[in-house]
Amino acid sequence: MPRVSTYLNFARNTEEAFLFYRDAFKTTFNGPIMRFGEVPSQPGMPPTAEEDKNLVMHVELPITGGHILMGTDAPESWGFTMNFGNNAHIMLEPDSREECDRLFNALSVNGKITMPMQDMFWGSYFGSFSDQFGVNWMVSHTPGR
Repeated sequence: MPRVSTYLNFARNTEEAFLFYRDAFKTTFNGPIMRFGEVPSQPGMPPTAEEDKNLVMHVELPITGGHILMGTDAPESWGFTMNFGNNAHIMLEPDSREECDRLFNALSVNGKITMPMQDMFWGSYFGSFSDQFGVNWMVSHTPGR
């Protein structure tokens, strides 16, 4: 089923924020909280710093009206730099890879691609970019979702 969600980046306090949101919305997480320490080593990437291993790589929380709030910590050791404005993304999850490609290509015109569409280790087809107006987007398709 297609869905649209909001993705938030935090400076090392995602878990605290999402526990707060969980209590406020009186819902439960969609699946477990994924940690940076669970990420398999990637070619060309340094190993995860010990102090970053328990940080949140991904968390999902249904909030209201079918909307999903997602989040991650943004460790500098992974190349993230927190700035006002890069702490939120609109996450699109179409029904197909083809629709992912269509939306990605249409919305990223004159923008800045941060990750081209590709198959990811967590099982999704995923890409991200900032559009020509500076809005951050993520596009993802997970088979069976």
